[in-house]
Amino acid sequence: MNDEHTPDDNALELIEFESPGRFTSHNPDSQLPTPAAWEPAPFALGSEQALQRFSLPDQARSHALALMQQARRTLCLYSPDLDPWLYNHSSIAQACTQFALSHRNSELRILLRDSSRAIRDGHRLIGLSRKLSSSVQIRRCHPDYPVPDGAFLLADDTGLLMRPEPDQFGGYAKYQDAARVRQLQRQFDQTWDTSITDPDLRSFLL
Repeated sequence: MNDEHTPDDNALELIEFESPGRFTSHNPDSQLPTPAAWEPAPFALGSEQALQRFSLPDQARSHALALMQQARRTLCLYSPDLDPWLYNHSSIAQACTQFALSHRNSELRILLRDSSRAIRDGHRLIGLSRKLSSSVQIRRCHPDYPVPDGAFLLADDTGLLMRPEPDQFGGYAKYQDAARVRQLQRQFDQTWDTSITDPDLRSFLL
């Protein structure tokens, strides 16, 4: 028998390890940058008499924002597909939120012919209707009943934004035209009374 000590063949040789130090990791912000704020048109709801024509998207946006910021009681929006270029913006959502929260019994009603695009791509006003369901309602026009022409926004009982051709940017705004607003309001209310709750829209909001 060999009395000489022999190392275990299965023993692992000790390895000295030195940490290279600490590293700082940086994960980029996943949120999209906030869009630049829009500027409202410089006209007073209920005071400005002149017809304000527009042909460019930015002009339409400034009038829509001015009307929404100044409304106190009702906003009625009629659109084929919720016009994302005009209404899907943080400035519009903020104006509608302020309208709904700041004025007692205020009501924003939105009528769409087709909600598929807004549901597919997402829309700030759809999200707002989920958060403020008692003040913001979205419905779809009934396919078996007539619908108004064009696309328009009504502010209280005096202001309006009208786009006669919904697939174009051009149109006009009036800040004091009670007679025309009453006419469009009747068409809107008649269409609203026969409108339906879109099941796809409901499932999107849940």
